[in-house]
Formats: sequence, structure tokens, C-alpha cells
Amino acid sequence: MAKANVDKVKRLRAWVQNYDWGICGTEAQVARLLALNSGAEIKPDRPYAEFWMGTHDSGPSFLSNDNGEGGNLGLKDWIWKNPNVLGHKVLKKWGPDLPFLFKVLSVAKPLSIQAHPDKELAKELYKLKPNLYKDANHKPEMALAITEFRALCGFITLEELKGVLIDVPEIVELVGTASAKQVLDIDKQDGAEKAKFALRSVFTQLMSATKDMATKAISNLKSRLHVESQLRYLTEKEQLVLHLEKQYPGDIGVISAFFFNYVKLNPGEALYLGANEPHAYLSGECIECMATSDNVVRAGLTPKHRDIQTLCSMLTYKQGYPDILKGFPLNQYITRYLPPFEEFEVDRCILPKGASTVFPAIPGPSIFLVFLGKGTLCTGSREDIVKEGDVLFAPSNTEISITTTSELQVYRAGVNSRFFHADL
Repeated sequence: MAKANVDKVKRLRAWVQNYDWGICGTEAQVARLLALNSGAEIKPDRPYAEFWMGTHDSGPSFLSNDNGEGGNLGLKDWIWKNPNVLGHKVLKKWGPDLPFLFKVLSVAKPLSIQAHPDKELAKELYKLKPNLYKDANHKPEMALAITEFRALCGFITLEELKGVLIDVPEIVELVGTASAKQVLDIDKQDGAEKAKFALRSVFTQLMSATKDMATKAISNLKSRLHVESQLRYLTEKEQLVLHLEKQYPGDIGVISAFFFNYVKLNPGEALYLGANEPHAYLSGECIECMATSDNVVRAGLTPKHRDIQTLCSMLTYKQGYPDILKGFPLNQYITRYLPPFEEFEVDRCILPKGASTVFPAIPGPSIFLVFLGKGTLCTGSREDIVKEGDVLFAPSNTEISITTTSELQVYRAGVNSRFFHADL
């Protein structure tokens, strides 16, 4: 393969996952992007959940026909044959593969209460249950809101947890008064470890409740909240719990929602999640980026396999509201979101009509998604027309300038820029 051809930007065909929690038909951004990217016909009653851009075996991208390589060459295979496109430092650290997976999510109803294992646990789970755990990698991730995006994420503070145990008697029914008292008796002098131990104990007991116990407690909770709603406004969390119950009746995940922070992201805000942190995306659409992995340990709000013992034993039990990233300006039109993970960062570019901007050359690979609009992309002396739905792979050390005659929205995923400066 000629070097000039290796160095140019490649157009990709992305992959879509039709999980049942996705938004149906053309209402989903995922469906819109799929139709534009590959010409696929959109079925109105089919859910379109995730638009994948990357090299993971569960949903690999392929080089588009108009690259001249034919439409059946996977991006992973092409990188394997041309590893220098990753740049020396990325290749040395992660081998001939992309360390990140880039996605768009269209969420109609809650995903499962879940966590992603750290590397050590991922290796162990992959070895023991490869049919359930698809690879041996960890999966830190970040969700950048396109619309209002709602999620449960991480555990509430100790003070908030005490309030829950006082206000939600159905939880005490499930965990027992001794476990509840263990949490209620902790004071500030006892230290974080004692609080963590008590939280772990009470949460594990809650998640381990039998189906009959959970069904009864949730039924009692519904009846009580219905009565109380005649006398007062229900809290946002109480309203959420009733909403979850309609979608997942009798599921222990419904009542466990009281333990988690309820997060609402505005468009342009991002939430990041390390390994072993509990979360559940609830609704909305987002750009998502993560380490290249598809490992999920589930424990509630799902018809899929649950591994409650693994989930409860792996969590960090860190308490408090998560950090929300608003990004920082790279230039007038590009905002960068930099989570504390080596594998990835995301840039959000909004170009008004008639404007132009430059994505500077970096020592690692990038994937670009043209989300809205149409423009001209320049690399060196080469110009390409790009339009919404286009997905592009850019080799390391490629400077890219974009000019537009309409409003253009572009997202870029790449290796975290801090990784390249770590040893300077």
C-alpha cells in the first residue's frame, strides 16, 4: 500500500446496536446517522440504541468503498497492516489497535444499573465467563450530552443516605433495622472507611433481596407514595422511582435508585465514570467515548443476566456528587473534554456558516463524526466534501482544517492529550 494512501483520512462505515432501550425509528439520532452513513433503511418500530465507531469486535467499523480499499476491510485489520498510523507512543502503549471506542447513544428507557470492571477484574471475568464478558479490558467512559441527558451515577453522600433510610421505610424492610442502624449511627468522626463499609453492607443486602421481597416492598412503596402525593409534591427522586417501576415492575433496581445521585446534563455538559462506579443512563442522547471494551456487570433494571455478587463486591463505594465537565475552549469553535483517563478525550466543534477552524496535528489517531451540516475538510493539499453522517479516521500527525457554508457540528475522539505529555 502506497504511503500517501496510508496517510490520508479514511471514510468509515459505522456499526449500530439495536438494544431494546434505544429510541425507535427516525426519532433516534442513531438511526439518522446510520441512514446517512450507510444508506440503511430505518424501520419505524425498531429501536436504534448505539452508533459505534472503532475497532471493537462486537461492532467494528469498516473502510468505506470510496477509500479505494473495498468495503469489506475492517478498520482493525487495516490498522494491523499499517500500525504506524497510530503514532509511535500509542503503538508502544496499546499495540496495533485503537485504545478508544466512540459512540452516539439514543436512550428511550433506562439502561441497567451497572458498573465496568477494572483491568484486573476484567481479565478474571473474561477468563471465567467469556460468553458474558467480551474482552479483558477495563472500560472507563464519558457521556457528553447532545440533548438533556439524565443518569443515575455514583452513591449519594452519607447524610443523604441517612435521610433515605429515615424517609423510605420500605428499604429498611428489605435490609433490616440492624444494617440501617449501622449507617444511621455513623458520625463524622468515624471516618470514610467506616461509612464505606456500612454503605457496602446495606447496599449488598438490598440488591440481594429475593424477588418476592422486592415485589412486596415496591408495591408498598407505590401505595405509600400514591397516598402522600395527595398531600404533598413528591420529590424528583420519588417521581423517578415511580417512573422506573412502570418500566421495570418488581425490579430491585427501582428501589436501589434512592442510593444513587440523580444527574441531569444540559447539552454540552459531560459526565465521566471510572472503573467500578455504579451508574444507569436513563434518557436522552449523547456522544460517548470509552476505552475499547464492552464489559458490563449488571444488577438491576434489566431482563439480561445479573451478576449481583460481582457488582456488589467490585464497587468503590465512593460517595458524593460526580464531577460535571463543561469542557474548555481549544479555540473559538472547538471545546475539549478531558477526562482523567489516558485512552480518550473528545472535542466538540460547532462552526457557524462561513467559518473555518483547524484541528491541530497530534501524535495519535482520531475519529471524526460529522453530526450536522456540510463542509470542506482539508489535509495538506487535499480537499474533501464532508456532510452529516460521515465518519472519518485520521492517522497521527494529521492537521485538519474545516470550512463550512452552513452550520456544521463535528465531534472528534482521540487519545487523551495528557498521555503525550506525561513524561515531558
